[in-house]
Amino acid sequence: MKKPVFILVGLGFPAEIRGVMDAYRHLCEWPVSLRDSAHSLAMKACGAALRGEIEAETARGLFTAFANKHDLLAPEVTVSAAPRLRHDQDPRIR
Repeated sequence: MKKPVFILVGLGFPAEIRGVMDAYRHLCEWPVSLRDSAHSLAMKACGAALRGEIEAETARGLFTAFANKHDLLAPEVTVSAAPRLRHDQDPRIR
C-alpha cells in the first residue's frame, strides 16, 4: 500500500494499517459473528494481493470500504500518534 489506512481499534485508539499483511491480520481477528460480505471481499482481496494476483492498492480500497462500513476509519492522524498493531510489537509474529 502506498498510503496507510488509519482505523480505530480497542476503545477507539487509532492504529496504522501499513500494508496488505496488516490489513489481512486485522481481518483475520475480526469476530466471526460480525463477518459480512464487505469482510469477505476485503479478505479475498488481501489474500490475492499477498499472492501477487492483484495490486496492493486494490486490496487497500476494499479494506478501506470494509473499515468505512463498520465505522472503523480514523480521522487523519500523524504517524507518531497512531500506534502500530500489536503484531508489529510482538517479535514472534512476522
